[in-house]
Amino acid sequence: MLGIPRLINIIGNIAAPSGQLVGEPGSPGKSQDPENEVDDFPVMWAAEGTTARTLPWQLDPARQPKRYRTEVVLTDQRLLILGVDAAAGLAPADELWQVPRTSVAAIERLAYPQNGPDVRVRFTDGSWTRWKVGDGAKLAASFRGERKPVTEDALTPQQQQRVAELLANPPLSVARSVGRVLPVTEPPTLELLPDGTVAVELRVPLSNGTDQTLTRYLSPSGTDVLPKDPAK
Repeated sequence: MLGIPRLINIIGNIAAPSGQLVGEPGSPGKSQDPENEVDDFPVMWAAEGTTARTLPWQLDPARQPKRYRTEVVLTDQRLLILGVDAAAGLAPADELWQVPRTSVAAIERLAYPQNGPDVRVRFTDGSWTRWKVGDGAKLAASFRGERKPVTEDALTPQQQQRVAELLANPPLSVARSVGRVLPVTEPPTLELLPDGTVAVELRVPLSNGTDQTLTRYLSPSGTDVLPKDPAK
C-alpha cells in the first residue's frame, strides 16, 4: 500500500462536460467559459516540458479500462494522482503521477451551474489543468490551509458529544440491495475550519464489503450546519 494519508478528494465524472453529469437529464445551465467547460473538458493548457504536460494518460476517460477511476490526493508535501481498478478487488491503488506541493501555485474552485464546481490546478511554471472533483471547495480550502486536521481533544465538549453520537449511530440509509450498515470501526477524520466549524468524515462499512463516506459539519455548539461556500 502507498504510504499516504486518507484521500482528500476524488476526480469524478471526468468524462462528462462540466455542465452536465453523465446520464443526468436536463439543461446544463449557462456556461461562463464554454471553451474550457463544454467544448473541451477535462482541460489542460501546457507548453512542452511544463508540469501539466506530465499528467497521466489515465485521466483520459476514452483510454481508461472499464471500472477504473482516478483519485487525487493532497498531502502536506505532494499532489498525487492514483489509479484504482475496481475490477481488481482489494488490490492497492497505483501511483500514476506526483509533483511536490511547492510546484502547485494555486487550486481554485470554479463554479458552473447545474453540475457544481470544478477546480483549476495552476502550476508554478504557468501550465494548468481543470478537473471535475468530488468536493472542489474542500480541495481548494485544504490547499490554502483553511482546513486544518485536528484531534478530538481540540473540539469543544459539544462537538465531542456530537461526534460520539455520529460514531454510535451514523445517519446513513442504504438500499437493501447494497447491504446493511455496520458499526463504524475507524476513528473519524476531523478538520477545523476558520470559523470554528469542524468537518467530521466517517467511513461507514457496509455488509457487502464496501464502505460509504459520511460527512457532517458541526458548529462550536455541536449543532449540524451547512459549510459556507467560499466561491459565493
